[in-house]
Amino acid sequence: MTVSPAAEPAPPSPGPPGALSVRSLSGTVVRPAGEHVRLPFGRDPGTEGVLVGPDDRRVSREHGSFTCRNGTWWLLNSGHTPIEYAPTRQLHADDEPVAMPPGRTVLLLVTGSGGRKHPLEVYVAAADHDRPPPAAGPTLPALQWRLTERERLVLTLLGQQFLRRDPRPQPMSRGHVAAILAELEPEAAWEEKKVDRVIAGVRGRLSAAGVAGLRRDEVPEPIGNSLNHNLLTELAIRTTTLRRADLERIDGLD
Repeated sequence: MTVSPAAEPAPPSPGPPGALSVRSLSGTVVRPAGEHVRLPFGRDPGTEGVLVGPDDRRVSREHGSFTCRNGTWWLLNSGHTPIEYAPTRQLHADDEPVAMPPGRTVLLLVTGSGGRKHPLEVYVAAADHDRPPPAAGPTLPALQWRLTERERLVLTLLGQQFLRRDPRPQPMSRGHVAAILAELEPEAAWEEKKVDRVIAGVRGRLSAAGVAGLRRDEVPEPIGNSLNHNLLTELAIRTTTLRRADLERIDGLD
């Protein structure tokens, strides 16, 4: 997605507790909370809505909306293309609405034509009336999950395409991973089931820590490689847990 340079708009006032603030490249709209208060967005959502993707006919005139019910703002997709609301989650027109959390900025991406994705920054004012203050001090390092050396080796083999920055990476087959491990560590009696146990252990640990998309009940059928794909996205793309330097140990073997 290419965005022309523009002056950075001043952050909108978050309003009273529960107020919804939605920012697109075209501007910001704030709505106070109230039962059944509704804020639509899309290519032509009307004068009261949020304009997003006005030059993209793949974006519906009203692509979605936010509706306040019982003090919670709910996101609904009514368009023809999905809305990304988390790194591994999409909202489709036939899905149930998704609740917007208070006090935390959520970035939505409306899928358009030709690979375009149109951003919406969503913020629901928390009880303290305000956004978090600007952070002072040094920049924090990128998040890294703790892995054992064995886990790192297995996941590096599994995620080679992610680490090599392939445009559409897929996890390697567990059988292929086991074959390479048997070459690297012949004394360890590697087989596919042993590889599966290592991967499942990391998925379970990260899922318990709050990473979404790592359990069977969190992804639609057919599951296929989705669980391992989501795991590698977390380890090699969203965080720097796995790095290109990890490939050095296996280069020439795969």
